[in-house]
Amino acid sequence: MAGKIIIDIERCKGCTLCVTVCPNNVITISEKSNSKGYFPAESTGPNCTGCTNCAIVCPDCAIEVYRDKTGSEKIDIKSVNPIKKNEINNLARESK
Repeated sequence: MAGKIIIDIERCKGCTLCVTVCPNNVITISEKSNSKGYFPAESTGPNCTGCTNCAIVCPDCAIEVYRDKTGSEKIDIKSVNPIKKNEINNLARESK
């Protein structure tokens, strides 16, 4: 399945949690700052699967995930299995 993320660069503070939990390493930190002076995350490649790890762990709710054959169906992260959310949050904590 194709996946795609959209990151609200004005909302993102560049905490790198999404970078840490992305299994395909398609998220990096931008070299350009946003209007608040933060260096936001950005999607860097077409290998996104739409796993939602990044959106689940984002403390600023700056990431929207889309997943289907064309990468256009938005995923509601509230519907993600709570066990998966705990595993992702633990992974993010361990990386700090």
